[in-house]
Amino acid sequence: MFSKTDIEKYFLAEKQVSLFFMIIGIVAVILALVFFFGIKNNFYKGAAVPLLAVGLLLGVVGYTVFARTDKDRKRNVYAYDMNPGDIKEKEIPRMEKVMKNFMIYRYAEIALLVLGIGLFYYFNNNEAQAFWKGVGLTLVIMALLALSADYFAKKRGREYLNGLNSWVRALKAN
Repeated sequence: MFSKTDIEKYFLAEKQVSLFFMIIGIVAVILALVFFFGIKNNFYKGAAVPLLAVGLLLGVVGYTVFARTDKDRKRNVYAYDMNPGDIKEKEIPRMEKVMKNFMIYRYAEIALLVLGIGLFYYFNNNEAQAFWKGVGLTLVIMALLALSADYFAKKRGREYLNGLNSWVRALKAN
């Protein structure tokens, strides 16, 4: 049976992952700055571009989720006992939207992965274009990281949404 503990666990995991995203984002931005300003090599300057872009994105998304997670957790734990209708009317639609967004993210991440592979192999034997080779390799790494993280987040989200739906169905049956 789905419980308040399941809600707590879901949001605790979400908060931990968002903290991980913030850390990865900060490390990526620092690495991008080191690559761009500290290493006088076009490959590393190219690698700095996706590191900076994706690092900023991960940092901002991580912070946004981290900042709202406790509020979401408290709202849903309260709704579990005091206002179950909010779970059906607010949390389930929110989670359904989140799950649909994972499909959009997956397609974007796969497109970046393919682009990165293409850039890397196209410019692999051309040292004059080392910048683009660096962009390609780093895009591959960042896209794989994002795909992996989203895979596990989607899995957690699906379990949580299934739990919410089963709980709402059980309420109706009683």
